Amino acid sequence: MRNLLLTLRYDGSRYHGWQIQPNGDTVQQRMCDAFFKISGKNENIIGCSRTDAGVHANMFCCNVRTDCTVEAEKIPDALNFYLPSDIAVYGCTEADYDFHARYDCKGKEYVYLIYNGRYRNPFYENKALFYPYEIDAFMLDNEAKSFIGKHDFSAFCSAGSEVKDKVREIYNFSVERKDDIIEMKVSGNGFLYNMVRIMAGTLLDVQQGKIEKGEISRIIESFDRNNAGSTVNGCGLYLNKVFY
Repeated sequence: MRNLLLTLRYDGSRYHGWQIQPNGDTVQQRMCDAFFKISGKNENIIGCSRTDAGVHANMFCCNVRTDCTVEAEKIPDALNFYLPSDIAVYGCTEADYDFHARYDCKGKEYVYLIYNGRYRNPFYENKALFYPYEIDAFMLDNEAKSFIGKHDFSAFCSAGSEVKDKVREIYNFSVERKDDIIEMKVSGNGFLYNMVRIMAGTLLDVQQGKIEKGEISRIIESFDRNNAGSTVNGCGLYLNKVFY
């Protein structure tokens, strides 16, 4: 038996997230189906994260313990032959047998993209949030710095989360304009259910004046989800990097 670390990217537009579900097409199911084609067995493929429906990944890591004898460097090509065009494996290495893609993860970086043009752009459909109103990226970048540090982020976690410990450390949070694209980039040691989408929604609510400037620290300290902003659509969210 060997333990393989796979690295892939995917367009999550038509999937119900990573994790296998009884009534929805998922990235994990597609990966399992492809691996079955090359190993002849139903393997348990362990993902680094549970991305939501419609969320994308520039870098997603998973591991599989298998007795498949295909050489590691040949596995990406073999899997890509069977995978749909919106999922692509671009790395495979041998890992320690006890390595776990989720539990050994030291941190992640997410990007949230907003298309800030006057008119909708079909090339960003399901790839970025369409927001045709004014955005002051410099101001939001300053506001976003309030998220940095170790905090209890209960106010930025959707109801339904079963996680009891909601303390996470945010390493960096930036907001940058690149022509008509607003890029929100946040890294940390872990993230709660819908945390990044609520952070992005809170910043947009600051932009709209629904939340006053300088209030993010107070919202964090309130531990109350009702004080934070809206949860933006998952179409603009990308898992960008995974750290081990």
